[in-house]
Amino acid sequence: MYNVAIVGATGAVGEEFLRVLEEYNFPIKKLVPLASARSVGKEVEFKDKTLKVKELTCEVFEEEEIDIAFFSAGGSVSAKFAPCAAEAGAVVIDNTSYFRMDPDVPLVVPEVNPEDIKLWKKKGIIANPNCSTIQMVISLAPLHKEFGIKRVDVATYQAVSGAGKKGMEELIEQMRALFNFKLDKKVEEREVFPWQIALNVIPHIDKFMDGGWTREELKMVNETNKIMHSNIEVAPTCVRVPVLRSHSEAITIYCEKEVSVEKAREVLANFEDIKVIDNPEKNEYPMPVIATDTDYVYVGRIRKDLYEDNVLHFFNVADQLRVGAATNAVRIALKWIEIEGEAFLKDKYGK
Repeated sequence: MYNVAIVGATGAVGEEFLRVLEEYNFPIKKLVPLASARSVGKEVEFKDKTLKVKELTCEVFEEEEIDIAFFSAGGSVSAKFAPCAAEAGAVVIDNTSYFRMDPDVPLVVPEVNPEDIKLWKKKGIIANPNCSTIQMVISLAPLHKEFGIKRVDVATYQAVSGAGKKGMEELIEQMRALFNFKLDKKVEEREVFPWQIALNVIPHIDKFMDGGWTREELKMVNETNKIMHSNIEVAPTCVRVPVLRSHSEAITIYCEKEVSVEKAREVLANFEDIKVIDNPEKNEYPMPVIATDTDYVYVGRIRKDLYEDNVLHFFNVADQLRVGAATNAVRIALKWIEIEGEAFLKDKYGK
């Protein structure tokens, strides 16, 4: 049993952590919800118990004898407090982008590269990838093994919950204003997105970088190859859409071998945590309403290119608060327990 802390317990992902830990019957001895000083005293629910949020400090990890610390409160928070948690003897599973490309920090999707978890001792930290990267690499992994992927072109359709609670609230308020014929005022009051998100799509997520790529897009490029230990060319276009929850991706892969739709369906269906929904005759394909509040990557619209025998197109959808954040982090922790847990407890407590 482990003493577990959730940093950012009152945020959208923090709330998912609480749900996922309970659903997965995580071996918790004590759960400590942590947040900034302004959230101290707020309450969260876990297993029919009400827990008060404590202030995040460097000292709290040692005081509470934390073994596993889930971080999801922003990169600056992780930069300051994750090393404190690790120094206090906890394994940190960080959901921000801060440590992802650190060569001494493993970046893990358990279905794809579980062996990298063993590298956690270098800094005591394991990084959780970007939400869009996670669902993409889960679907790429079996196809890469089968066909040898050389290049990926991907367009994402990312839900507003990817921008946190405030992103969801902004869409809801704009939709409410739209139906009350008061949208102009709500658009002027927007805080999260650069343009109206209600009944609109915005081809812009995160900051623009050199060459016209956004930071979100470059995350997908760099993280994919770190996770898959590959040199795959990745060209993303990341788009925000007026969907509350669950990201979608239209993916094209260019392969070393000739592709087969039947074989692609087979290897995808047999891969861990993928569900294939691909029956166009019955209008059955992945959609956000199917993926929301589940722990699977849904793949469909699988089709061979019209011109090239080595090119395959498909569509995938996953709940980015779960598969793309909380569930992946909890799966990392469970795999870490399987690989390292017994030795960790013995070293720390003499058990």
